[in-house]
Amino acid sequence: MLSPAAWATKTRLEISEVATADGSVAVIPVGSIEQHGHHLPVATDTFLADAVSHHGAERVIDDFPILVTPPVWTGYSPHHMSLGGTLTVELTDLLDVLTHLAESAIEHGFDAICFVNGHGGNASLVDNTVSVIGKEHSEVEVTGVTYFSLAASFIDNIRESELGGMAHGGEFETSLMLHLYPELVKEDAPAEYLEDPYDHGGKDLVEGGPLSSYRPFEDFSDSGAIGDPSLASAEKGEEIMSRLGDELETIFQQIHDEAK
Repeated sequence: MLSPAAWATKTRLEISEVATADGSVAVIPVGSIEQHGHHLPVATDTFLADAVSHHGAERVIDDFPILVTPPVWTGYSPHHMSLGGTLTVELTDLLDVLTHLAESAIEHGFDAICFVNGHGGNASLVDNTVSVIGKEHSEVEVTGVTYFSLAASFIDNIRESELGGMAHGGEFETSLMLHLYPELVKEDAPAEYLEDPYDHGGKDLVEGGPLSSYRPFEDFSDSGAIGDPSLASAEKGEEIMSRLGDELETIFQQIHDEAK
């Protein structure tokens, strides 16, 4: 079913009508094309960022003007390259792409931009992009969020895995994919729990640590997946999606209110 919030399905006149309405919001999903183990497609981050963005926008589309652009399908993923299947761009190139897309929406008349990121390697870049655009366009409300960070407040009520079981291709992402795209999820899903060598390093997809470090992905996992996908289910994915929708509904409403 086509989303009523999809920019790509609108005519130029329909987009202009939304863009020039008071408090209009343009949502830009940002994903990646990178390996996700043996069981998930390489576009997992892009699929999920796009789906979550539309789910949140559909909650509020009857209340204020909002559109979701087609997703930015590539990200910054050099740490996945050696395992194959990954398409990555340089950090500065991605910054330029995101900036140009946002400025296009601003030129059309949108009062607010919100990047919804679905890849951990993009997170700091999205934060910086918000600052770059915000500095140049102080009249526009510019924001960004990494969607899975929104799950920290509720995920303990859903998960079965221990800390480290919801990492890359683990219980969290696999559950969402089983809910949204079950035909793309393979049954063979070898994975290992996340073990960061630093006490202050990242512990999980939804619990990042204060210390960042760089390692090629095979240092963490032979399969390319980290976590416990064996505990994933479509039912968990549906509940996670619903709760993420609650969080994004609140965020989009607040962005609209600030942009008016």
